[in-house]
Amino acid sequence: MIRLKDVEMEYPNGTRAIRGISAAIEDGEFVFIVGDSGAGKSTLLKLLTREIAPTSGRVFVNGYNLAKIKNKKIPYFRRSIGMIFQDFRLIPDLNVYDNVAFVLRVTNKSKKTIRHRVPYVLNLVKLADRAKSYPEKLSGGEKQRVAIARAFASDPKLIIADEPTANIDPALSYDIVKLLKEINKCGTTVIMVTHEHSLVEYFGGRIVSLKNGEVIFDEYVEGEAQDE
Repeated sequence: MIRLKDVEMEYPNGTRAIRGISAAIEDGEFVFIVGDSGAGKSTLLKLLTREIAPTSGRVFVNGYNLAKIKNKKIPYFRRSIGMIFQDFRLIPDLNVYDNVAFVLRVTNKSKKTIRHRVPYVLNLVKLADRAKSYPEKLSGGEKQRVAIARAFASDPKLIIADEPTANIDPALSYDIVKLLKEINKCGTTVIMVTHEHSLVEYFGGRIVSLKNGEVIFDEYVEGEAQDE
């Protein structure tokens, strides 16, 4: 569950990036966040992952009050979130299996858990046959599917996807969103930031639009996919 109440974010240089946002995202929702460059999307994500604290207001994510959280608890909070980046951020000298297993190892999951969980998520993203391949041998779409598997490996309550289709073939963008939708059906909350309006129009659902640090639209919209 995510709650923002009267959230303001002003940077030291005087830029007011977030202006009085109040919003709620329930467990299990899939939400598109859209907006032009400078609308406040990146700042909002930094607030939700506690890279920065709000200037004022309250931010609650997965039971944590991020306006008051102690520094020593931030790593534990972040374990409840899976992050997907537009530049993939795979470890080049680890194969696909170990890239996904990495997030489980650093959180001290048992070898038994890793042996069961990694093949499961690789099968989910249809990369079971690429488990021993290294990132340099993968296409952009495959790299992003590895990144999605890694984000989902620890079964987080929330996945945040920051422009996950920006660096892949446009024809594959729909497959990436479909995959995120499948993960959402497992009960994981998904927030996807995108500038690709064609994807939003196709899939529909809840759309939150930002402009100049404010929410100017927050509605459920029927998409083309829902008519098929």
